[in-house]
Amino acid sequence: MSQVEKAALERSGRKLQYGEHEHIGVVVVDNFPALGTLTALRFIEWVQKNPNGVVSLPTGRTPEFFIKELHRFQDTWHEPDTVAELESVGIDPSVFPHTKDLRFVQIDEFYPINPRHRNSFLYYIRKYYLEAFGIKPENALLIDGEEIGLPVEGVGLEEFWADGHVDLSLRYRPAKGRIEQAQQDAIARIDQWCIGYEDRIREMGGIGFFLGGIGPDGHIGFNVRGSSPYSATRLTEVNYETQAAAAADLGGIEVARERLVITIGLGTIAHNPHCCAVIMAAGESKADIVAKSIEHPRDVRYPATALHQLKNARFYLTEGAAVRLTHRNVLSFRDQEEVHEQDIDRIVIDLSLNRRKRIVDLTPDDYKNDAFAKLLLRKTGADPRELGAGVADRMREKIERGMEVAVHTRFLHTEPHHDDIMLGYLPSVVRNIREHSNYHHFATMTSGFTAVTNRYVLGLCRALMRNLKENRVEFEQLSADGYFADARYRDHDVWRYLDGLAANSPALQENGTVRRFYRTLVQVFEETEIEEIIQRLHELLNYFETQYPGKKDLPYIQQLKGMCREWESACLWGYFGWDQDSVENLRLGFYQGEIFTEEPTVSRDAVPVKQLMERVRPDVITVAFDPEASGPDTHYKVMQAISEALRMYREESGRSDVNVIGYRNIWYRFHPSAANVFVPVSLNMMTLQHHSFMTTYLSQKDASFPSYEHDGPFSELAQKIQVEQYDQLSCCLGREYFYEHPSALIRATRGFVYLKEMSADEFASHSRELRKKAEALS
Repeated sequence: MSQVEKAALERSGRKLQYGEHEHIGVVVVDNFPALGTLTALRFIEWVQKNPNGVVSLPTGRTPEFFIKELHRFQDTWHEPDTVAELESVGIDPSVFPHTKDLRFVQIDEFYPINPRHRNSFLYYIRKYYLEAFGIKPENALLIDGEEIGLPVEGVGLEEFWADGHVDLSLRYRPAKGRIEQAQQDAIARIDQWCIGYEDRIREMGGIGFFLGGIGPDGHIGFNVRGSSPYSATRLTEVNYETQAAAAADLGGIEVARERLVITIGLGTIAHNPHCCAVIMAAGESKADIVAKSIEHPRDVRYPATALHQLKNARFYLTEGAAVRLTHRNVLSFRDQEEVHEQDIDRIVIDLSLNRRKRIVDLTPDDYKNDAFAKLLLRKTGADPRELGAGVADRMREKIERGMEVAVHTRFLHTEPHHDDIMLGYLPSVVRNIREHSNYHHFATMTSGFTAVTNRYVLGLCRALMRNLKENRVEFEQLSADGYFADARYRDHDVWRYLDGLAANSPALQENGTVRRFYRTLVQVFEETEIEEIIQRLHELLNYFETQYPGKKDLPYIQQLKGMCREWESACLWGYFGWDQDSVENLRLGFYQGEIFTEEPTVSRDAVPVKQLMERVRPDVITVAFDPEASGPDTHYKVMQAISEALRMYREESGRSDVNVIGYRNIWYRFHPSAANVFVPVSLNMMTLQHHSFMTTYLSQKDASFPSYEHDGPFSELAQKIQVEQYDQLSCCLGREYFYEHPSALIRATRGFVYLKEMSADEFASHSRELRKKAEALS
């Protein structure tokens, strides 16, 4: 075991591996940024011993903090604090970890893709590894689709594969016609190139240090579920889960569906028996696949099990990602001095769900046959029926709290992106909106432009151009009346669109939409004349017709796309009667569309949020709650900004009565024991939720950036999650509790939203350690 790992294990109080129950070593840390520190230190330790070694490092957002920490250590190597940190984990600070002589192997790449495009992995590797760490290009084994060669001389990748589709059936069937013959030849060349790539890796002795994430289906590299543990470098298809995960990189699922991948194989990674292979995973959303990858014997359903044979293979996990590792968590619970109420609830609820029995029907034998429950009885000395009755009572109390409606309360609803409130806890919002003594203010923290496809804005441009040709007189009159320049009329666009929605009139809906888009162009370009706007439209049409999906947009295009999302939020809250005075778009500065989102700063990001709090004077603030930094990076960075803003606001205002409601949505969920409010959701509310999403968030209705869990719009996934949470509670409490409840609201319930109400101090305690770690990396 490495000295870095020994130090990390000492801090965690756990062993590397728990006997026959775990087939690979595991190190657990608190949060995602801490994973970056651990992997960077382990990499430094390895490089010191292998300055000419062969490394394979990941792309995407997974290695964000690994890269940042590696830079921090190298840039401050001789500073006293860094020396002390290195020595504390057994690293010799007298040996600087030079990376220039390392040999680099690219793990995978989309195909076909232009290697100069920003969303190609080759572009990423050249920028963040070769250039940033001075690795010599001649020492890098790279996957460049243009260098593989095509059978038609002088024709590039994009021209040869005009629609982006590569038909692998040409490997086995006769080609039909000249074009298919050329494509068949190209596929054979790629296959031959992959054999050569594999040979070159093995000639170097194999990979010495491999770092990767794990996909939602368990994929390592692009070795998806079903891949052979002996697989080598190859051109292959991927499954939907992997396509969905890649959609953000490629500019939408529409593009991802057409792409194949070239990837090294599981056998490639495991070829060197001394390979230090590290898999990183954060958050409870990865807990199930992580547990199967660690505890299950080698199995093609769980690709990471192919790494079990490597003595230096490890999983580096956050607490959430490790929550399903049964044996180590049982032993950790055994050594825990105090049993908390949440521990009891989690164990009993899990027992009920695993046995598919009501809590009150669990028998003493059920408890004795479950490792956690058996230990719980031993530690508490409680009667199992009394224990279960207490858990069931607390669950019913949480439902009762979810039925309550606030009065005379000022709500500040915050969201990282424009649909997070909608997808996280809209049923709770609607219930409290109906009480007219309450005040509601809705604030989106970021511009959200990365969620808007070029195709969507291109459609808006064409619709506005058509309307200007067909209804020019209308727009000339509106412009002359100051309609587009005067912010007072912004709500009129919304009301017009909603009138069209009520009348089922696509023409009226489009009229409201293009009016707002015209207004947006006036603001972005600071021009008001129709001829000037038409000229700008021609420029935009050319831009969106020629840019490749996923390319980083120019700043004014980012602004334009962000304002498209702001229009959607205005329509959503207009749907419920709220005007522009109650809808805020802060566009915090850390969100700039980079691969690695910047860390929030006090002056740029926290101060505007504090100023918003001063204006709204909230009693309740809602927050996308991700203290482990396991969801989208924007979520926990917004959480940091809100936490600091709330600290400053309370300090300056003297208020100690502000409460926080934490919510989660489609990206990560609460365990029932971790939430303290269960909000009932009826079929009527589900219909409202889906209809309002599909008719206001128009840029999202085609689900260009979907979840790996559901091939469709997010509103359908939100409903699926709510129904699953209803199923959890009905299993634990029995369906008769709902069917026979005296309240019509509960009898009509078919879903639940889980929330966590906190005091401001409790919220601060959850975000404090994450903020410290993030500040250290910024």
